[in-house]
Amino acid sequence: MVFGWFRSKGDRDRRKLIKKDRERLESRARRFLQNYLKSDEARKARFYAVIEDAVQNCQAEAGVRQPSTELEDAQIASAISQAAMKILLKMDSKEVGSGDAFVKDAYATVAIAYHRAAGVYIEDKLMQELGTAAVHLLTMATSYMSQRPETEPVDRLTISKQI
Repeated sequence: MVFGWFRSKGDRDRRKLIKKDRERLESRARRFLQNYLKSDEARKARFYAVIEDAVQNCQAEAGVRQPSTELEDAQIASAISQAAMKILLKMDSKEVGSGDAFVKDAYATVAIAYHRAAGVYIEDKLMQELGTAAVHLLTMATSYMSQRPETEPVDRLTISKQI
């Protein structure tokens, strides 16, 4: 492409993000989504709980728990995705048991979903499809957890050991 050097800094940054996401997140998110699809209804509730907890933790880490009029939706989504990556990297740097892979995969899925929502994957069809699947799972998890009676709590402390 003759005019490739005219690409904006935003395009270069987006390509770098996609490359990092492919290296660090893609396989984890795919594994999480595939395991979700293979699971029965009882186990799906555990997936929803872990995803919902990860989203809430990432929102708190990013400081965007409450809707803000100061930030654009894409900025909020990007901040939450960065928070998910930050938490995931912290988890990777610690020596943790194999049971925690499930939780790590959940954070990778959250990061992919929010990058999709931020429009990072606009030029990458495969990552866009993965991101769309992740967004759908987050939506289902939020819906499921908000409709669940508080008298039926999911034991979130033992989720990773049960999967």
